[in-house]
Amino acid sequence: MSALAGALSLTVDGVPVAVAGQCEYLVNSSDRETLKGQDGVHGYKEMPKEGWIKYNGRDSGAVSMAALNATSNATVVATLANGKVIIATGAWRDGDPAEVNTEDGTFSIKFASGSVTEN
Repeated sequence: MSALAGALSLTVDGVPVAVAGQCEYLVNSSDRETLKGQDGVHGYKEMPKEGWIKYNGRDSGAVSMAALNATSNATVVATLANGKVIIATGAWRDGDPAEVNTEDGTFSIKFASGSVTEN
C-alpha cells in the first residue's frame, strides 16, 4: 500500500522551499449561490473562484522572505505523497505578507491563481 498523505515537496518558480506542514490547496472552481424569490427557488448564480496553494513554511535561510512576499506571475508546484501534482501558474502571493515566527522559523503564505490544476 502506498502513502495517501504526509510527505510533500513544494517549489516556487523551480526553487525548493522548506515546508513545515499544513499544505492545503483549492483547484479552480466556482462559487454558487441559490437565487430565490417569494415564489420559490429560481436557480443559482455562479461566479469563478480563484484556486490557491497555501502552506506553513520554514525559513531555512535559503529563500528570501522578501522575494516570497513579492511573488507574482510565478509557478508554484506541490507534489503530494499520493502522487498528485498541484500546479498554480501565473500565481501571486495573496493576502497579508508572510510573517516569520523566529522561535521555530515558521510562516504561513498563500499563493492564488486563475489556474490551479491537479495532475
